[in-house]
Amino acid sequence: MLTVVPIRYVADVEASRRFYEGLGLEYRAEASVPVWAHLEASAGAVGVHDASVSKGRAPGTVELAFSTDERLEDVSVRLAARGYEHTLFDEDFGRSIRVTDPDGIVVQIQELDPEVMRHSQSQL
Repeated sequence: MLTVVPIRYVADVEASRRFYEGLGLEYRAEASVPVWAHLEASAGAVGVHDASVSKGRAPGTVELAFSTDERLEDVSVRLAARGYEHTLFDEDFGRSIRVTDPDGIVVQIQELDPEVMRHSQSQL
């Protein structure tokens, strides 16, 4: 079995490690070194998105996103309590929170709505 490990190249490993831990990833010290912080989620995946319907993202663009089964309101409360500035968006597929990491990169936390996804599939 393979595990997907997107690599984010950052200016400050410790600041980014704390940021992603705050989002809910688990820091694994035994798999880390000073120039590499290994953080895990309960599962991983890769999404492939048609750039022509992506609201302005060019082919080749890569974004870091996490999906959650947690209510976004609960995620929002947790992020606010930890001092994260973030915004909640309605999306074509459900909703998402966008938060900016220490390097200025926007990260998404997505709440996928199965009903919206089924409706979108039936329109194809």
